[in-house]
Amino acid sequence: MSSKDKTNVMRVLDSKKIAYGVHTYEPDGTLSGEEIAGILNEDVSCVFKTLVTQGKTGAYYVFVVPVAAELDLKKAAKAAGEKSIEMIKQKDLLPLTGYIHGGCSPVGMKKLFPTFIHESAEKMEKMYVSGGKVGYQIDVAPSALAGLVRGRFADIVG
Repeated sequence: MSSKDKTNVMRVLDSKKIAYGVHTYEPDGTLSGEEIAGILNEDVSCVFKTLVTQGKTGAYYVFVVPVAAELDLKKAAKAAGEKSIEMIKQKDLLPLTGYIHGGCSPVGMKKLFPTFIHESAEKMEKMYVSGGKVGYQIDVAPSALAGLVRGRFADIVG
């Protein structure tokens, strides 16, 4: 892959010498996470989405959950030590993280926010997350991802 085809996520992983795989697909803007897992020919439980939230204190948090699961806001708030948590508005995603909806990755955000990864990933050899651009997915060892983003594994889905 030429350096101009690399996303910011890949450049960050390269700079930290973290092994990863790149998977691309034709983005059409309507694909669900489950459909992307099918395109990757991977078990849906191994493909994760990145969700950005804001706590009652005003702090932002990142949650990485399986694409077929829903973030449990009560469990998320408990993990983050907040009274409550809510999803940020889609229009706020790009200015806050540098990523657009469908291309948001826990790697390489404008700022490192407290990050929680669903506990199911902890035992996996590799997990898939957005490569930072619609149509790009990366696979990475969950322990390496958690180390990079200072993430904690937690029970955060309903």
